[in-house]
Amino acid sequence: MSRITRRSFIQQAGLFSASGLTLSGVLPGLNSKSVNAQVMSDWLALTSEAALEPDLPIIDPHHHLWDRPNNRYMLEDLLEDTADHNVRQTVFVECTSMYRADGPEELKVVGETEFVQGVAAKSASGGYGDMRVATGIVGSADLRLGDRVVPVLEAQIAASPQRFRGIRHRAAWADRTVRPNQPADAPQHVLLDPDFRKGYAHLRTYGLSFEGWLYHTHIADLTDLAKTFPDTTIIFNHLGGPIGVGSFAGRRDEVFTSWKPAVAELAECPNVVAKVGGIQMVVNGYGWHEMNKPPTSNELLAANRDWYNYIIDQFGPDRCMFESNFPVDKLSCSYTVLWNQFKKLTTGFSADERAAMFHDTAMRVYRLPQV
Repeated sequence: MSRITRRSFIQQAGLFSASGLTLSGVLPGLNSKSVNAQVMSDWLALTSEAALEPDLPIIDPHHHLWDRPNNRYMLEDLLEDTADHNVRQTVFVECTSMYRADGPEELKVVGETEFVQGVAAKSASGGYGDMRVATGIVGSADLRLGDRVVPVLEAQIAASPQRFRGIRHRAAWADRTVRPNQPADAPQHVLLDPDFRKGYAHLRTYGLSFEGWLYHTHIADLTDLAKTFPDTTIIFNHLGGPIGVGSFAGRRDEVFTSWKPAVAELAECPNVVAKVGGIQMVVNGYGWHEMNKPPTSNELLAANRDWYNYIIDQFGPDRCMFESNFPVDKLSCSYTVLWNQFKKLTTGFSADERAAMFHDTAMRVYRLPQV
């Protein structure tokens, strides 16, 4: 696919982002027309690699599922992407998918858990292979409801009592050069909001974790939250979302320099663990989606190594887990190439350290079954 054709495709993309809005959440400034999945597959196929260490057990602790008009990422798509690696289990993370059409507004989010519970049950039948999809489910709830969020949390747990593990309330705020379609009333510091914290306090009661998804400019807010509620586990998403577009374009070294002390302070909180990955989104500014061919694992590693090594150094392997963030990161690279990168990154680590980052940390933090 030519550079012009590829760029045109991305500009018409309709993938929904990890921020739960339209594609503008991760691809700032883009519209929300439909994705041509076949075009994406053709482009990704231009860079082909065999899976390294195909028997290495993996738990993928961060992926999404959705079925929208002309925009689909379902069980069969995930099975196809993961086929080359030994992915044993996965954790689904909310993405504004399949909300209920009716009923109280605050309970509509429960529809997503009901949907994923059904997908997980299909996978658990064994009829779709050995991998078990969504053995852990992270859903959504508006924690700004304060004490009124309790029925929402209880309904989420009831929808999947054996799999529901946590809540993600997104805090990814950025200026309009980065997110031009950001709602005017979007709170800049939602993690510091008193009503949010009143709702957040109930997570401990129900044994639920919290997914911290924000941009690098707001990591200090998550650190404050972690220190205020030391008994609630926080999973730090996507390396804190280092921005590389809009007002941050061309400032990667500057962003890295400011990101490091913020991450180091967060890592001092023992109740925080880190997902290593999720920085192949367009908002991170690498521009992979504009290349004639997708990156190889060597090219990914050259771009990401310093970020990955720093966060692993700060948190330690036993508090780190590699993630795919698929299909959002699929706009930049294939699943096989992404995990080859992680495997190459860790060749100098011990067997126990590698097992932690590829499998064991996720199993422990999300309390997943033995598979």
